[in-house]
Amino acid sequence: MSSGEERKISQLHEGEDGITVRVRVLSVSEPKTVQTRRGPRTLSEAVVGDDTGRVKLTLWGKHAGSLHEGEAVEIRGAWTTSYRGEVQLNVGNRGEIEEIEDDSVPAPEEVPEETPKATTPPRRRSYGGYSGGRGYSRPPRRGGFKRY
Repeated sequence: MSSGEERKISQLHEGEDGITVRVRVLSVSEPKTVQTRRGPRTLSEAVVGDDTGRVKLTLWGKHAGSLHEGEAVEIRGAWTTSYRGEVQLNVGNRGEIEEIEDDSVPAPEEVPEETPKATTPPRRRSYGGYSGGRGYSRPPRRGGFKRY
């Protein structure tokens, strides 16, 4: 598997693939199963960071639940998405996670609070009809009758 060039958290942008980062695990969540278009998938979430910032990481499939708070890891073969204006990192079955020397990344208290921002505005979903205000709004009615 070819791994991409090593990046810093502050350099991440949505829509990238083949990313390699060296990070400290700041927090982790328990694995959970969610329904996707491809059926049920197991995932867990973590917050990881380096000396330039922090980012939410979603671990899919075999990597779900594999990280532990405080450890230093190198993640290879990751990709980015965005959610609510912030870049998020993802690693799935084709990606790799390897524990690295502890002193190669900053201690948790040395990781800045900054998170990479998405450069494209969030897309509004259109459901093709009135959906109660969720992404699509119909024009207001004028008068109380239809004019021909």
